[in-house]
Amino acid sequence: MRLPQIINSLLETDMYKFSMGQTIFHQFTSYKTTWTFKCRNKDVHFTDEMVEEIKEQVQAFCQLRFTEEELEYLDNITWIKGTYVDFLRLWQPRYEEFTITTDAPCGLAIDAAGTWLNTSMYEIPVLAIVNEVYFRMAYDYDVLLKQFKRRLDEKVRLLEEDTYRLSDFSEFGLRRRLSAEAQEMAVKAIAEVELPADSHFIGTSNVYLAKKFNLKPVGTMAHEWIMCTGQGNHKHNPAYSNWYALDWWVKEYGILNGTALTDAITTDCFLRDFQLTYATLFSGVRHDSGDPFEWGEKMIRHYESLGIDPKTKTLLFSDSLDFERADKIASYFAGRVKIAFGIGTYISNDTDVPALNIVMKTTKCNGMDVAKISDTPGKGMCKNPEYVEYLQRCISWRMENDR
Repeated sequence: MRLPQIINSLLETDMYKFSMGQTIFHQFTSYKTTWTFKCRNKDVHFTDEMVEEIKEQVQAFCQLRFTEEELEYLDNITWIKGTYVDFLRLWQPRYEEFTITTDAPCGLAIDAAGTWLNTSMYEIPVLAIVNEVYFRMAYDYDVLLKQFKRRLDEKVRLLEEDTYRLSDFSEFGLRRRLSAEAQEMAVKAIAEVELPADSHFIGTSNVYLAKKFNLKPVGTMAHEWIMCTGQGNHKHNPAYSNWYALDWWVKEYGILNGTALTDAITTDCFLRDFQLTYATLFSGVRHDSGDPFEWGEKMIRHYESLGIDPKTKTLLFSDSLDFERADKIASYFAGRVKIAFGIGTYISNDTDVPALNIVMKTTKCNGMDVAKISDTPGKGMCKNPEYVEYLQRCISWRMENDR
């Protein structure tokens, strides 16, 4: 490798990989998935040297194992069960499940195929590797880091001066960070700020940094959970994906660890399944696409229609946030519902250079296409347009006929 090893611990992933991983281990061990990388930036190109470095970094990641200290840390999290910890004691990534080539418009193509238990755990470390390799090899990294430090210092100053009221907020930037060094610097700096009464730094989605700095590891579920549980069984009507996802989640966790993601197949379809039982059991819902103000109003009306006081529930916003945008959302909904934020790239990769817009998504489950149809056009990803049309027809039929 030309660069220092980027991923040095299997804890260096987002918390929801463990919450989903445990349910996969207990309930979906036979499921197999294919994951596909995509770079949405039109002006970004990965050189052959970058691709080779990414391969070598992924190989190094695949040599890692959980340490007993890391397993003890996970075992002390309330909702993690000993059976899953024992599985992780044996688990190791498999480089043989990756295909990494230059065969893509951006110069980098990555696919991973294998059991869902394995491949789900690859997404976040791979994206972190791709980001850091790109920014270290395409630019003068020292210059970028100085820009990052300057902007971080300004963020800290604004927080200290009570410029923003951010309610409860967490750092969600691992997958698109400038570097491991930059993310650690940002999390440490923000954790040390004495915040005013209306702002609370809750923690980070990066489990490694949460452990290192004694912060709360934050995260519940991602789109893959709804897509695979709802669309991976060929007997399921995919328009009911949310029902399957919520039902299996409650079987695993009961009332613990409950923030439901609403936009895997549109929020309107989600609300058909998010009725009294689930709306009561889940502590809140997460916004990841569409207009946040319209979404928030829709969720408040839905809770009220079920006779649930919205003030007892949390709306977690996590879509393209910065402090100013979060402050406006918090002010708008103040006193009506609990508010929380997951803020990513703005904290972990804020320089004079635009951040990469890269994703790695499930594109097949059990040999069948799967797709996300979010509340923002263009955020979905599927290799088969015919399947997307089929899924949209299923959703439309349900919305028009299943009342």
